[in-house]
Amino acid sequence: MAPDDDGAGDSRGRVVVIGSLNVDSTSYVAAFPTPGETIRAHGFQVALGGKGANQAVAAHVAGVPVEFVACIGDDASGAFACDTLERLGLPTDAIQRSPDAPTGVAQITVADSGENTVIVTGGANLALTPAVVDAARERVAAATVVLTQGELPAATIDRLAAVATELGTRFVLNLAPPAPVSAATLGAADPLVLNEHEARAVGIGTDAPAGTTLDEWRALAASAAGGIARSVVVTLGAAGAVAADARGSWVVAAPQVTAVDTTGAGDGFTGTLAACIAEGRPLPEALAIAVAAGALAVQVRGTVDSYSPRAVVLAEAGVAD
Repeated sequence: MAPDDDGAGDSRGRVVVIGSLNVDSTSYVAAFPTPGETIRAHGFQVALGGKGANQAVAAHVAGVPVEFVACIGDDASGAFACDTLERLGLPTDAIQRSPDAPTGVAQITVADSGENTVIVTGGANLALTPAVVDAARERVAAATVVLTQGELPAATIDRLAAVATELGTRFVLNLAPPAPVSAATLGAADPLVLNEHEARAVGIGTDAPAGTTLDEWRALAASAAGGIARSVVVTLGAAGAVAADARGSWVVAAPQVTAVDTTGAGDGFTGTLAACIAEGRPLPEALAIAVAAGALAVQVRGTVDSYSPRAVVLAEAGVAD
């Protein structure tokens, strides 16, 4: 499934991402501080972030046409974000500017273990109201897949699910972080993409103990597919991921790699998954490609700049273009 050269071919589908955009301030440390402790960082980086922006970039790098609907402040951080998106080749015409709120910010700490902590201040992202979804109706109608995340207000996510369902556009929901969306919204998700914590928050694997195996999570996902959501994907970090829909359920183990920064790896997975679905790949193949994308991302510091090109990801997954 090679991309069309003009970037507008139907053979690849089209992804519309309605989601959050932040500017990440990341400190790299030997280990996380304990409460009340002051430590020194051995590195610092300012970069584009936010689950919406990360996933839009990942889908774009995966080789499908992407439109990104977001909101930024009328400030230097917003200008930096737009400059970065343009450098990466994403259109910015659907990004609104709010004069009343700053661009969203994420304060991130990454330990030498590769693990991270994240504190998000929503800022202008909170201006993404249901009215923004209504204004983007034509974009959603023209898309193969519409993708959003739990960083938006729940009412906005609910509205997007309803509009996508009405228009017949496939709705992919990454409920990260968990948001109090309606049962109808969860039910429309195809797939609903979750990590272990998020899965438990919506009633999947609530009693699953630590150390639950990939195959056990596959069975849990299968029990929720067609009920809680049309299809379900659960990411399990270094172990891999599972997926299930009405046709079956699948496990993809992650390759063993040395993680240097897990920040944004889940978004790389989700954006790649949405891109693969948009270009018509079946869910098990899309899952394998997305796991490869996530494994490659954790081996590089940063968020959007850690996403590998399409050819590299497909080769890692052992999948033909």
